Amino acid sequence: MLQNSIVKRLLAYFARGLVLVAPTYFTFIIIKEGIRYLDSILPIYIDTNEKQPLYLPGLGLLIILSSIVLLGFIFSRFVPQSFFSFGEGLLKRMPLVSLIYYAIKDLITAFVGDKKKFNQPVLVTINVPSNLKKLGFITQSDLAALGLNDYVAVYCPHSYAFSGELFIVPNEQVEVLDLSSTDVMKMIVSGGVSVK
Repeated sequence: MLQNSIVKRLLAYFARGLVLVAPTYFTFIIIKEGIRYLDSILPIYIDTNEKQPLYLPGLGLLIILSSIVLLGFIFSRFVPQSFFSFGEGLLKRMPLVSLIYYAIKDLITAFVGDKKKFNQPVLVTINVPSNLKKLGFITQSDLAALGLNDYVAVYCPHSYAFSGELFIVPNEQVEVLDLSSTDVMKMIVSGGVSVK
């Protein structure tokens, strides 16, 4: 009896320790590997009198991030918008290049920039008879170009994944939520565990 309670207590302590350590550890590993990958794109080695050159970790990443900020500044301040329109017009005429370019551009602008797409969280009724609902984000509120006047496009991310599904649903099956996009995304990605 005493042994069982000691084992249960030890398992409870282990579970609590795991909850504290595992998220921190995996967050650290993911960030570290991401930084190491980005740093490997532009590794910086300095020649010294030693047999091996000196490697400065993180300097390549710093140069890449600084260059992106500098390019953003230059193209925002000094390059006319017509230059972008001309360049994108050329890309639009190249079938495979156009598909890849616009898919990546739309994905990035959905999260950052002036045209964020995941900023209107909604609750969508997927199955009316059983009242089955899903959390998602309106990505297009006007689908008249597709001949769907009273429909909206709702993207529903999957839990614990970098994927999701696009649903085209009637307006009356969509309920706009008065919640922050960040909280709704956390709830979806965590499988409903992270709820405020």
